Amino acid sequence: MTQVTAERPQVAEALQPVRRIRVAGVFVITLAAVVVLAGVHLTQGTSSVGAGDLLRLVIGQGTDNSANILVASRLPRLLAGVLVGLALGVAGAGLQSLARNPLASPDTLGVNAGAYLAVVVVAAFGINLPVLPAGGVAFAGGLAAAVLVLALSAGGTSGPTRLILAGSAVAMALSGVTTLLMLLRREETVGTFAWGSGTLVQTDLDAVGQMAPIVAISLVAALWLASRLDILSLGDDTAAVLGVRVRRTRVLITLVTVMLSAAAVTVAGPVGFVGLVAPVLVRLVAPLVPGLMRHRVLLPLSGLSGILVVLAADVVLRAVLGGQAGVEIPTGIMTMLVGAIVLVWLARRYRDSGPSRTPSGASSGLRSLRTFWIVVGVLGVLLVGALVFAMLAGDAFLRTGDIANWVNGQSGRAITYVLDQRFPRVLSAVLCGAALAIAGATVQAVCRNPLAEPGILGITGGAGVGAVVTLMLAPAAGIWLLSGVASAAALGTFALVYLVSWRGGLSSDRLVLIGVGVSSATTAIITFVIVYTNPWNITMAMTWLSGSTYGRTLPQVIPVTAALLVLTPVVVLARRELDLLSLDDDVPRILGVRLERTRLLALAASALLTSAAVSAIGVVGFVGLVAPHAARALVGGRHSRLLPVAALLGAVLVSVADSLGRTLLAPAQIPAGLLTAMIGAPYFVYLLWRTRTTKL
Repeated sequence: MTQVTAERPQVAEALQPVRRIRVAGVFVITLAAVVVLAGVHLTQGTSSVGAGDLLRLVIGQGTDNSANILVASRLPRLLAGVLVGLALGVAGAGLQSLARNPLASPDTLGVNAGAYLAVVVVAAFGINLPVLPAGGVAFAGGLAAAVLVLALSAGGTSGPTRLILAGSAVAMALSGVTTLLMLLRREETVGTFAWGSGTLVQTDLDAVGQMAPIVAISLVAALWLASRLDILSLGDDTAAVLGVRVRRTRVLITLVTVMLSAAAVTVAGPVGFVGLVAPVLVRLVAPLVPGLMRHRVLLPLSGLSGILVVLAADVVLRAVLGGQAGVEIPTGIMTMLVGAIVLVWLARRYRDSGPSRTPSGASSGLRSLRTFWIVVGVLGVLLVGALVFAMLAGDAFLRTGDIANWVNGQSGRAITYVLDQRFPRVLSAVLCGAALAIAGATVQAVCRNPLAEPGILGITGGAGVGAVVTLMLAPAAGIWLLSGVASAAALGTFALVYLVSWRGGLSSDRLVLIGVGVSSATTAIITFVIVYTNPWNITMAMTWLSGSTYGRTLPQVIPVTAALLVLTPVVVLARRELDLLSLDDDVPRILGVRLERTRLLALAASALLTSAAVSAIGVVGFVGLVAPHAARALVGGRHSRLLPVAALLGAVLVSVADSLGRTLLAPAQIPAGLLTAMIGAPYFVYLLWRTRTTKL
């Protein structure tokens, strides 16, 4: 097995002498580009004030209307973009130097998600904080998330896969809690959905004016640490020998970068991937200009690049979709799309570093056959109990006698109505849980990565895009159309990830990294479709995207039933090949397994199972991750035993989550996907923490 690794720290570049004239030329060109973009930015908006009106205003011949629009609307938006781009660009460069990993950023380290959750928590309780206290709250949330992710990924030095997965898991868990709060406290958090994707809409200069000193102080602090970051790029031991206090420097740069990110979130919400893209742009120019990677140059130049990214995204958004779209659609959606492309590009540039992973073979932790049947028996009993509990629990808690009468057709009208409504959603939860668990077990075996699941590979996001587009464009679409489009989109997304990941062969870690990038792009597309087509029905879309069985009918269960009946035997027949694939690439080749064909068929089956489940109950995360792991712990890694146990565990998990979701806060309902994410995310974090000394 080969592992994809991060680029080697660019030590030589970091210590190159600064060629002042060339560096000054780069700064001048970048500043000129910022000025041009700012000028274009000022001419865009919902009013009829154009470039001519603004020019007349400059020479003292403008109207009061032009001046009012400039001061009240366009200038605050422009300055917000400048402040956010500057802060995130510097924060991204600092975090990448801290982690010695070009994939580090406020997004991939969960900083933005933590800051966003902290702000939403305050809003959910009806507390309206002034700007500075709100910034403090965002700082606390972002700092907690960053510390957790860096701890799980050994400071980011254990490889890009662990860093990205740790950041994705923490961000997903925090986003789940955020969504739950927004669903439960709709009135208090109204408007935060679009803001949560990063919007530059400002009503005045208050937020920008109060956050500007925070950003300025943080920039000065970052430049003060620049020389230490140069030395730190040589390695912790060398830096310590040269007199740099490594731990103190790491703590200080973490605080500075989180403060910059929190300031940006306070002004505009979490604007995605600017911190990732901006330093990459500087790195592209670095080979032509010696000394550009010295941190006293890199940090301010990354800030200017961040301004370019934000302003360019906002200009393109309004140029393509019009001024009104610039108000309704968050700028962060555009930056997320660009960032996802950069993430995919970076992932394709990584090289293999040779065998480095301890394979989790099929025989690892193998239990006896007797243990397997005991586990199957116990899980069978638990599943029956979960089914009975699911039929009994809800707004009205029924008795088992009611179920018996309903089965025999002897129940009263009210009981019959209630159970007729509950039965399809209970059935869909069980079947979708089993489908997601089987898909997750297959993906983990093929990717040979214990932290992989269909959602991380972008399959779930692709299905979500197809389903949301169908729901928004054709609200009356039947289940077969919805399932068909979701399946096609999932397969298309999977094909894209697979083809882009292919580079002289398929590296499973490259597949995961590119899947994460594509998954981020699908999230941006889903948000765009919701906001652009039906901004007044966000709650419905959020509920569906959170995975809900509410209102399911028996016809909607048919696709996932068909997928299970057709694809489960295919996966079971390939159980021996899955055992071999989970070892390494050489063993299956020696034993005559057609590696690429088997891998492709297995992943295609996983994509279809996932898309069928998503089309039935929406996006449910973490089941494909948690259930196979728990099954492996119970019966070992042999897939003839792992697959049925994982399917039972997945069915029980989603069924229990669905039952609790419609019982705990009845008559309000919590989507099952949120509960599974809140159960699965801590387990994921525990898994990362337990394996923090091994490379993934």
